[in-house]
Amino acid sequence: MLSFGQNGRWRKAMVDAVVGISPSRVLDVATGPAGVALQLAARTGAQVTGIDVTPQMLKAAQANLARSPAGEHVTLVLGRAEDLPFADATFDALSFTYLLRYVADPAATLAELVRVVKPGGVIASLEFHPPRGVPWHPLWFLYTRFVLPAAGWALGGREWLDVGRFLGPSISGHYRRYPVTWLIGAWHDAGVDAISTRLMSLGGGLVMWGRKSVSHSSAGLESQVAHEPALPGTDRA
Repeated sequence: MLSFGQNGRWRKAMVDAVVGISPSRVLDVATGPAGVALQLAARTGAQVTGIDVTPQMLKAAQANLARSPAGEHVTLVLGRAEDLPFADATFDALSFTYLLRYVADPAATLAELVRVVKPGGVIASLEFHPPRGVPWHPLWFLYTRFVLPAAGWALGGREWLDVGRFLGPSISGHYRRYPVTWLIGAWHDAGVDAISTRLMSLGGGLVMWGRKSVSHSSAGLESQVAHEPALPGTDRA
């Protein structure tokens, strides 16, 4: 509901960044119900490890693996993004989705994520983002502060009312503390080069990707900010 049905497009754009290097081993952090992990496995043929801190999420993920032909290529692990149970340079690529808003130290978490990726490997992420400008930001603000909590209450009672109340302020607060320029710098400081960002669906989603540098002293930061053009139909809903 928060993405107006665009989450699938955003996931695909993130996975596109990984598919291009034909990885054999991929780590999907904050895998949740394994939607990204299954897409990675299906599109790359790689062995994918999905890690999540929540046992209930992994239980849902296990059920999804059992229903998908790609499930046999996915392994699930219980663990924290801040302390990954893997050796240095284990994976050819790494993805993470809706993660940095939930960790105490995003910069330290990024460094830990990059640690387990091989030099030259791809790191890609997806996160919500507040749309910019008029009328999209005011409409997003009204939707996340009023419509989303009401919809949560109608569909799931008090528990989902609380979720609806949490999401909008969580997203806004995250970017007040860590704007996109900060994120680009933190990725670079963690050892990632050729960093690209893509704002999608009128700015409601942010996809980022880059490559782990062979050396942290690699010269220069390549950065590209691409704003997807406004699209008709559901993007404007």
